[in-house]
Amino acid sequence: MADFLLEIGTEEIPARMIAGAQEELRRRVGDLLARERLSASGEIASLDTPRRLSVIARGIPEAQPDLTEQINGPAVTVAFKDGQPGPAAHAFAKKSGLDVAQLERVTTAKGEYLSAKITKKGRGAAEILAELLPRELASIYWPKNMYWRKPTERFVRPVRWAVAMIDDRVVPLEFDGIRARNESRGHRILSPGGVHIPRAGSEYVEALRGAKVMGRIEREQQIRKALDAATRTISSARWREDSELLETVVNLTEWPSVILGSFDREFLQLPEEVLVTVMRDHQKYFAIEDAKGKLLPNFLAVLNTDADPRGVIQHGNERVLRARFNDARFFWETDQKHPLRERLPWLKNVTFQKDLGSYHDKTMRVQRLCSWICEAVRQGGLQIRPGVVHKAACLAKTDLTTELVKEFTELQGIVGGLYARVQVLDRGMPDETRQAIGQTIYDQYKPESAEDSVPQKLEGAVLSIADKVDTITGMFALRMQPTGSKDPFALRRQANGIVRTIAEHKLPIEIWQVFKLARETYRGSEAEKRFPRNVDFEESIRAFFRERLEFYLRDQLANKYDVVNAVLAAGADDIVDAVARVEAVAKVRGSADFESISIAFKRVKNILRQANESGKRIGSTVDQTAYQEEPEKKLGAMIPEIVQKVDGLRRAQDYSGALAEISRIRPAVDAFFDKVMVMVEDESLRANRLALLQTLLREFSTIADFSEIVTEGKA
Repeated sequence: MADFLLEIGTEEIPARMIAGAQEELRRRVGDLLARERLSASGEIASLDTPRRLSVIARGIPEAQPDLTEQINGPAVTVAFKDGQPGPAAHAFAKKSGLDVAQLERVTTAKGEYLSAKITKKGRGAAEILAELLPRELASIYWPKNMYWRKPTERFVRPVRWAVAMIDDRVVPLEFDGIRARNESRGHRILSPGGVHIPRAGSEYVEALRGAKVMGRIEREQQIRKALDAATRTISSARWREDSELLETVVNLTEWPSVILGSFDREFLQLPEEVLVTVMRDHQKYFAIEDAKGKLLPNFLAVLNTDADPRGVIQHGNERVLRARFNDARFFWETDQKHPLRERLPWLKNVTFQKDLGSYHDKTMRVQRLCSWICEAVRQGGLQIRPGVVHKAACLAKTDLTTELVKEFTELQGIVGGLYARVQVLDRGMPDETRQAIGQTIYDQYKPESAEDSVPQKLEGAVLSIADKVDTITGMFALRMQPTGSKDPFALRRQANGIVRTIAEHKLPIEIWQVFKLARETYRGSEAEKRFPRNVDFEESIRAFFRERLEFYLRDQLANKYDVVNAVLAAGADDIVDAVARVEAVAKVRGSADFESISIAFKRVKNILRQANESGKRIGSTVDQTAYQEEPEKKLGAMIPEIVQKVDGLRRAQDYSGALAEISRIRPAVDAFFDKVMVMVEDESLRANRLALLQTLLREFSTIADFSEIVTEGKA
């Protein structure tokens, strides 16, 4: 057994693309080895830096094992005439590489056939890998590719070297005009020459480390230690944990170190969000805070070198950051000359989407939608401030016209919230109201990811939902919904945010009703004239949100798929109600009573389905006087009694109590199926018993379709 090494060296790869490409390369190499009967006996490890993607497969065979196949040919009656081999026999022998005398005869269900046992000699691993790996490398997905030699040769960045080895032997692989060798390259600055790789495996990793190149895990550990060490030089300080930024700087370095820098305290007068955005998103610096979480006038920069003994790099970073902060302060002060309330008409000149009009049009639609949602929330018994929501909706998008957002687009929404807190929105408006409006605007885009929080207050939740609903409505009406893996307008993410916000704030609104109202806001507009006429808006919206709700219940709340399917089959429009029903069903799913009821409901559905398929009549109502057997009388009497109690508990959203009531019917259902024949010859009696089963299924499927529950194996 041998170790295999593949390394593709390039110009610096964008940090955001490295992790996905490295995982794809590791998977592709593993799949190729398995497909070609060269599977590794050990792990398939990977190593990536900004300038290389590498895979190490430990314990692969030097060559494929020989493969013996038994193939059948023509029937003996066709292959032989008068006991002598004919053309068909000779052709099959030639195809098999054998003499006719070496062919065998096998008996099958269709008769006697000629057969040949063929042994294919296994090819060498080096030959196979040299032939097939270039195709796998060219198939790696990159968000953007570059062309630099031929139109047919493309990769994320120009390929500069390649290493392909089995143990200490070079695999004669060529990719994009670069022939593989046993020589890699070290750190661009600290070890710029070639690096001889003596052997695939651990010696490769050691050779790179000697050339100032670390693996991903080691780089992250090194960066964390350096961040801690630099921060300890400031009393009671800590660096602000940021996993996304940490991953970025790991992917920007091969031999990292950290420097501590500072900036003037006067910049701390700017909002923290602005300072952190400049440091994090534009400069890739880590912020430093005190024990109370307050920002300090210092930062940490990760370098792709071993040190900065003369402080030249530190000085340069401080100078750049000072310039960026001065820009931010200038934009902040300039924007105050025109408060948000003056900027609303300016939105008429800012396009939301070419077919959906301007942001001013969107603002008017969102305001109307917010009013409807506020009323629904108020009628549902929750306390909300419609005036705050209305004013926030009016000003929510005005920060798109500010200089600060034009420069730092990541701050849209946040800047509007910050400005609303410090500006005069209306004469005589209490400060507390202004702060509430500011917070509502600030939270309008939340949650922006699965890790982000939902808006803090109900007012922010309503604005966030209305804004996202308006966007999704317009895109679906234009037939621009997500397809497959393509979602250019991030509609799935916005829908996920709507579901989470409604669920976590327990808002008493039905999702289709909100979208129906949102569609009404386009009525008579110029945008509506561009909507295709053959769009089934309701069906597409319902299907889309059922999928998003299923994702939330399964992936984010970690419920079993059969529980989710059962609950959503009984209704997916009321998100809060669906969450409550899933929680209740999940609690009783493993009980004996519930499992028995699930089995019974499966049986009921099958009987009704077979009756429909065979054209058997099902009674429209149940005739209680037609009961003949005692079990059907008992079941017929229990159904309305339990249904009444279940309906009351369901209206109170006491689903645990409702399911407990439903479980009471188990003995009657079991006795019915044990003692009563449903599909009898008497048509009238059969129709009545089918009607009884249909009533049972309909009345007790309002919480969940129990037939969807898996009763054998694990869900």
